[in-house]
Amino acid sequence: MITDQNPTPLKFDTDRTAVAGILEAARAEGRYTLGLESFGVLKAYGVPTVGTAVTKTVEETVREAERIGYPLVMKVVSPQISHKSDVGGIKLSLQNAGEVRAAFEDMMEAIPKKMPDAVLEGVQLQQMLSGGREVIIGMVRDPTFGPMLMFGLGGIYVEILKDVRFAIAPVNESEARDLITGIKTYPLLAGVRGAEPSDIEALADSIIRISQLVCDFPEIEEFEINPMIVFERGKGALAVDMRLVLKKD
Repeated sequence: MITDQNPTPLKFDTDRTAVAGILEAARAEGRYTLGLESFGVLKAYGVPTVGTAVTKTVEETVREAERIGYPLVMKVVSPQISHKSDVGGIKLSLQNAGEVRAAFEDMMEAIPKKMPDAVLEGVQLQQMLSGGREVIIGMVRDPTFGPMLMFGLGGIYVEILKDVRFAIAPVNESEARDLITGIKTYPLLAGVRGAEPSDIEALADSIIRISQLVCDFPEIEEFEINPMIVFERGKGALAVDMRLVLKKD
């Protein structure tokens, strides 16, 4: 929870060693673009994440499903498959272990017939959320200004309206709130036509934590949480998906 009103950016207690280990391991393997497998980066900086797991076998998948809890979404993990729904690589609203097992086996059997050259590395399980609004928190590292934070509503608001705001990191609480309130569609977050307002406090907290992350690790060239689901005031926000790009030099 944010309590500091000082213009100096807050400094949270974080696990920098864990993040350094994740980034170093990726570079050692020649991987410079990280996705959900690097959710540990967010957890190390206190950014709340949705329950998730990446699994390789049907038994491991069932075990992790029981740990996370139902309902669940299952997505195929393959570097060759970008549009998962086109090949049957997404299963929604899985309610029990039997449905999880059947969904896994169906993907592993059906997808190779549609995309025989695709390497199936397993599946990603994720807690299925209801309610809330999608937002995006991102960063691009500008050669002149350094890390530029970005915030906006997710979905069509990013893709069509380009309704986003930028700020140079690090940011303090006031600047984080300005990012949120400065977008054109902020009234949707503030609550319109009797709708409950979103948890702006939770969003500002996550923005400041991401600001600290990208300042602590200059090797992060691009970063994006898309979407983060923000719930009603007092109910928090959860990162659902992320992408992180490392410098190659």
